[in-house]
This record gives sequence, C-alpha cells and structure tokens, in this order.
Amino acid sequence: MDALLSTLLSVFLAEMGDRTQILAAALALRYHKNGAVLAGLAAATLLNCMISAAGGSVIDSWISEAPLKLFAGLAYIFAGAGMLMWRRVVDPLTKWKTPPFVTAFLGLFILEFGDKSQFIIAAQAARTPFWPMAAVGGFVGIMAATVPAVFLRERLATIVPLKPIRWISGALLLGWGILLALQAFGLA
Repeated sequence: MDALLSTLLSVFLAEMGDRTQILAAALALRYHKNGAVLAGLAAATLLNCMISAAGGSVIDSWISEAPLKLFAGLAYIFAGAGMLMWRRVVDPLTKWKTPPFVTAFLGLFILEFGDKSQFIIAAQAARTPFWPMAAVGGFVGIMAATVPAVFLRERLATIVPLKPIRWISGALLLGWGILLALQAFGLA
C-alpha cells in the first residue's frame, strides 16, 4: 500500500501544470470528444506506468538499498528541478490527421515516455516487492491530475493557478529528493 500511495501522491504533484495536462486539454478542445481523449489518455498512461514499474522491478534485483535510495532521490530531484525551470511550448498535434483516440494515445504516450513521472514510478517500483502497486499509483496520479484538464480545457489556466502549483510541487519534490539522496549517503 505504501508503494501505491507514495507513487500516487508523487506523480500527482509531478503532473500538476505539466505538458500532459496541457496536451490533454488541447486535444479535448480540438476534437470535442472527451471520451476518445480520455480513453487515449488512459491507454497511454497505463502502458507507460506498466513499462516504468516493470523496469523498476528489474533494477531492484540488480542493486542494493543505498543506490536504490539514491536513484529515487535523483528521480525526485530532477522532477522537482524540471517543474521549477522554464517549460517549452507543447505541440497541440494539429498536423496529425488521425482520429481522436489514436492522436491522444500516441501523442500522450510519446510525451510521457521518459518523462519525470516514469522515473518516479520506476524508483518507487524498485524499492518495493509490490511493483504493480507503483504502476497503479502512477496511473491514478496521472489520471487524477489530467482528467480535469480534459473537462476544463481552456479554462484550466484561469481556474487553476498552474504556475504557483508548479512551484510548490517542484519545491516539495526537490526537497524530498534531496532528503533521499542525503539518506543514501548516510548524511540524514
């Protein structure tokens, strides 16, 4: 249960104001088919979370506890730093002539592949024998952060203060990562 809850909270924080939310809102605005965009989002997110957690479970068998803690610390440090830094503009995929589900699935899968949430999920999965719980936590965290963007669309930026949320979330993730890294070196 610890892997599920800690991954859910961490990934939820990491996805607030992130490119995934923005692309999902742009696709919902473009297609006006929330169901297709949500289905594509869910499929892409589930696949990415399973890949991340499975990768983390493999890492677990290769290295000992201190390096695992350092890996987790670095995942959080880079996630937090990434949230505090300038973000490039998200391509709304307007040149893609594919149906809404396919565009949402491929666009969001590509956008999330190798993103900070994948590293957080892998790090959490590596630290527990219940790696599927890390995948479920990551999936629920991404969906909880992104589904409202599909329904809010362009109102997302006016209703939700994305910049302060990104700053607070980034600072929390950065602080947690530094603490884990210090623990890995026996300094905290």
